[in-house]
Amino acid sequence: MIQLRPSDDRGRTRTDWLDSRHTFSFGGYFEKNWVQFRDLRVINEDWIEPEAGFGTHPHRDMEIITYQVDGQLGHRDSLGSGSVLRAGEVQVMSAGTGISHSEANPSREETSHLLQIWILPERKGLQPRYDQRAFPENRRRGKLHAVVTPDGRDGSLLIHQD
Repeated sequence: MIQLRPSDDRGRTRTDWLDSRHTFSFGGYFEKNWVQFRDLRVINEDWIEPEAGFGTHPHRDMEIITYQVDGQLGHRDSLGSGSVLRAGEVQVMSAGTGISHSEANPSREETSHLLQIWILPERKGLQPRYDQRAFPENRRRGKLHAVVTPDGRDGSLLIHQD
């Protein structure tokens, strides 16, 4: 059964630099009926103000997928990866045995708008890794296109979960 959850019904975190909507319990927001769905743990929709973001923080044993809706998001991590995610691009970070990273909006003017999805991996203790890819609009407009899969098929990004 599909259950709709309008944006205004989701949890919210609001600071001077972040406006975030949480589909599932996250941070200071807890809703016992919305903790996770199977291996899907987080779907957050974030708006990050210009020149602001999340300082370096750790993760482990999580598949973290970021889809950049609008604007940009800078990424740096303990693997030595550093990049800028632009609108329409997808990033996957397999936290595995542990990774530290930071995310910040590098723009001086534009708000960064993104979706971040956390999925529990098929098993704990995997090797951490990072990947990022653009999916051109002409390949995805008006049709479904896999962007993350457990086998990387059709140019999708690899995650350790089905």
